[in-house]
Parts: sequence; C-alpha cells; structure tokens
Amino acid sequence: MSRLDKYRGIFPAFYACYDDNGDVSPERTRLFTQYLIDKGVKGLYVCGSSGECIYQNVEERKIILENVMEVAKGKISIIAHIAAPSTRDSIELAKHAEKCGVDAVAAIPPIYFRLPEYAIEKYWNDMIDATDLDFVIYNIPGTTGYALTLDLFKRMIKNKKVIGIKNSSMPTQDIQIFKAAGGEDFIVFNGPDEQFVAGRAIGADGGIGGTYAVMPELFIKADELIRSGDFVTAKEIQYEINKVIFAMLSCHGNLYSVAKEILRIQGIDIGEARLPLPRFTEDDLPTIHQCVEIIEKAKKKFC
Repeated sequence: MSRLDKYRGIFPAFYACYDDNGDVSPERTRLFTQYLIDKGVKGLYVCGSSGECIYQNVEERKIILENVMEVAKGKISIIAHIAAPSTRDSIELAKHAEKCGVDAVAAIPPIYFRLPEYAIEKYWNDMIDATDLDFVIYNIPGTTGYALTLDLFKRMIKNKKVIGIKNSSMPTQDIQIFKAAGGEDFIVFNGPDEQFVAGRAIGADGGIGGTYAVMPELFIKADELIRSGDFVTAKEIQYEINKVIFAMLSCHGNLYSVAKEILRIQGIDIGEARLPLPRFTEDDLPTIHQCVEIIEKAKKKFC
C-alpha cells in the first residue's frame, strides 16, 4: 500500500464559514468539517479559492485551519492551501499548517504581477523548504494567468516532497501529460468539477472541487463507479452534477454564495460569501431550489 493512497479520492474544497457579522466562525467551521466527514469524503482542501482565501488575512486563515484540524485530525486527509500574495506570508502559513498536523500543503503560483518562471519556481520552493510536509502544485491558469509548463513541472517534481498536482486547466489532456511525467506514484487531482469523470478516466487519482461540498454523495459515488469500471453510470452521474453546476453558474450570485445557500437549505448554515463576491438575489432562489431538487433526485437514484 502506497503512502500516497491517502490522497486518492474525493476532497471537497472547504468553504469559508462566517458568522452573521461576516467574521470567521470557529464553531461553524467545526460543524461544517464534521458534516463533510460524515458524508464519507477522503479529505478536505482547506483555505483555497473556494475558501475565499484571497479575501482573508493570515490570522483568519490560521483560525480556519486550526478549527478544521480540531475535528478532522487523524480522521481524514487534510491539504492546506498556503499561497498568499507574499512569500513571507506563505511561509508563515506553511509552518503553521505543519504545526497543526496537516498531511500536505498546496499553492497556486504568484498572482497579480506577471513573474518569470524562475520566480514562480522559487516561490514554490521557498514554501517547500519551510516544512517537511508533502507539497501539491496547484495549476489554475483561469484565475492566475499562468499555465504550468511541462518544463517547470519536471523541475519541480525532482523534489521528493512534491507528491502531486491539482490541475484546474480545462483540457483533460493536461492530466494525462502530468500523470505521464509524474509516474504512477504521483498524485494528480482533477480540478474542473464539470469533467470529473473524464479527468479520472484519463488518469486523475481523485479530485478537489469547489462544488463537491453541496453534493459530496454524487462525487463519491461517481468515484466508486470509476474504480469498479462502471463508466456508463458514472457518466450519468456526471450529467446530473453538470446540471447543478450550470444552474449555479447562471445565478446573479457568485458560485460560493449560491453554494452556501444550497447548504443552508440542506440544513447547515455557514454564513454568506464575503464581499466583493456578489451575493445571491431573490431572483436566484428558484434556480437554487431547483439545484437542491436535482441533487436530491440524483442521490435517490444513484446513491
């Protein structure tokens, strides 16, 4: 059994949990962590894009991770996203994550300034050198403006701490390329939720996704079916998942604002999305309730 097996499976991207005043809520963070553990997920990806990390300061991110770990430590695998605008803050978050006992840390490339590739390489390596933790590269060109090159990828994976990549570029071919270069004992996470089944079919070992938390049962079941070789039924689940995602994206409210309202309807309140992410409107409510209905019907059919 490989030591990396703990990363093979479904990792919901953890949503930021706020109180009614918009401050980070330790209590809601712990409740949401237990909620997802009870669903049977393999692990959680904490303080990433879906966790609104870009709108949080270092101390808030520490509070979130500490409360996730209070519930999850020793129960499921935890990957903490530590990228911050400065290397200094990223290293501080990396060392804090190690103290908390996470399994791995991950990071997007630097944002805002367009940096040369050697600067991106140093940014990641400075984080890697700060701890003894496993490291996961996060390739998300749609938001960072940088698409990881195969050349830099090959240089990065020479470091044994680099055990995986979360690939959120849309071409599934990229998953195949990174998997082939990394080898079988290297973890590739599918990023785009809309192509989870396709990504798994072409070589991804699991997935990290921003909509997993509103319908974890469907992603877990699709993953189980893929492992058993039933791609036909897995594809049917993917179609239902995509109905939900496309409906969520059609709303005025930001995806995470909509996701939090779906969760509230499902029975767990983790607050609103933080501005400037636009909040859902009254006009969005019929679509949001339609999403809940699609999820419940699909769960009854497939799970």
